[in-house]
Amino acid sequence: MNSSEASATKVVFGVTLRADPAREPCFEVVQDPANLHDYHDMSEVSRRQRTHRHMHNEMQSIEISAQCLADFPDTPWDLRMELARQCWDESRHGRLLFRRLQEMGGRKGEFPVMNYEWSISSMPDNLAGRLVLHNRSFEGGEMDLLKGFVAQWREAGDERSAELLDGILADEVHHVRFANRWLKRMVKDDPKVMLQMVTALNYFKQVTDAYTPKDGDVNVVGGERTELTDTFPLDVEERRLAEFTEDEIAALLRKDGLNAVVP
Repeated sequence: MNSSEASATKVVFGVTLRADPAREPCFEVVQDPANLHDYHDMSEVSRRQRTHRHMHNEMQSIEISAQCLADFPDTPWDLRMELARQCWDESRHGRLLFRRLQEMGGRKGEFPVMNYEWSISSMPDNLAGRLVLHNRSFEGGEMDLLKGFVAQWREAGDERSAELLDGILADEVHHVRFANRWLKRMVKDDPKVMLQMVTALNYFKQVTDAYTPKDGDVNVVGGERTELTDTFPLDVEERRLAEFTEDEIAALLRKDGLNAVVP
């Protein structure tokens, strides 16, 4: 982290994370995933919770991109513009999801929230590390999630929510694509950037391991505690649109790789 922000950290499950961003009093911010109200059906309360959680994730995405703009003012102008546009996209997503939540009878702060993506993605003291965590890893995984969620909501008979998520997916593809392009350029200009990326991914694995639930763990509403990063089959079509290489897509089908950013 930058020296001015060095003290803004927290320790959860033995790993150091970025301290939580400010939240309105209506939000209950938790640190343990067991305190989240995650349901594994498509009941009315589950639909509201899923929409509320997605809305809050979009809030984190705005903050991550905005923090990059604040922390790295010497970033090339074209990349700063991409990050600024991402802030706009994520703010639009958040507003749309909030409106959908209200249509469902829900309210802001109805369920506990966790700043998981922010706390991880905002830790590296370099832009390459943040791009590889936020855009390439979290947003890359969200492409897979969104494709699965669209089908899930459609199967549940909620075409309105399915169409909303499908529209969000189109923006997320570009967020991953511009990060892939710039990471390639960064590595070409300075091969040491690859070390920053690997360091960030190793840190991500350390956090993921610390948060991995044990067999039989449940949350406060009695649901099985699953991984924080839900999984759906790899969305190969969207990965191609986001400019992952064919070799890397093959590697991702086995395990995350970095072939796409090696010159």
